Amino acid sequence: MSAPDPASSRPTGTIPMLAAFLDEHREILSACLDGLDEEEVRRRLVPSRTTLLGLVKHATFVERVWFEEARTGTSRVELGLPADAGDSFELAPQDTIESVGAGFRAACEASRAATAALDGEEVWSGNRRGPLAVTWILLHVLREHAQHAGHADILREQILAARG
Repeated sequence: MSAPDPASSRPTGTIPMLAAFLDEHREILSACLDGLDEEEVRRRLVPSRTTLLGLVKHATFVERVWFEEARTGTSRVELGLPADAGDSFELAPQDTIESVGAGFRAACEASRAATAALDGEEVWSGNRRGPLAVTWILLHVLREHAQHAGHADILREQILAARG
């Protein structure tokens, strides 16, 4: 276990702190694919459609829904996203570690750019729930990614244990 970051390197202010925690979970999700092969990341270890590659693909969907759809009002159809969140776990034959990982990294970078200059008081009205505070959106995405990072950790542990 590593020592905590020195206080001088910790962000201050609500939005920078949320962004820092969110980036930690983005990194965990991105890294869950490291060192695994294409069969391993597609392996279904639970009855649902959840796989490691599917989790990262879903996390990309989450980023785009909350930082594109909610911000701009562009529909999921126009963004090329599934209408239902559950369908975002589905893998296409062309989905690979490289393509899904690159899509996730690009979505995260776009999300960072969309929130970089915000102070948290902004309200985005493009989500189907109606107007939402950016702070709420950041907290929601943080919660989503934290939950899925935990899922990914358990699935990865099972995959590595099966290697013997």
